[in-house]
Amino acid sequence: MDLRAQVEQALETIRPYLIADGGNVAIEEITPDNIVKVKLLGNCGSCKMSFMTMKAGIEQAIIKEVPEIKGVVAIDLAEQA
Repeated sequence: MDLRAQVEQALETIRPYLIADGGNVAIEEITPDNIVKVKLLGNCGSCKMSFMTMKAGIEQAIIKEVPEIKGVVAIDLAEQA
C-alpha cells in the first residue's frame, strides 16, 4: 500500500466524526519530506476549534497509523493565520 493510501486509511478512522459535525478532510499533497497537506472541508474549515481538530484529531490519527509521516498541515488554516 502506498503512502497516500495509508494516510487515507488513517483518515477513515476520524472521518465519521468530522462528517457528523458537517465537515470533512481531503489530502492535498504529501511532500517529499513526508508532510501531509490537508484541506479542511465544510464546517471544519470555518469552525473556531479547527486548529484543535487538526492537531488532536487528524494529525494524531495519521501519525499513529503511518509513522513515516513527520507532520500534518492544514493549508486553509495556514492561510488564515
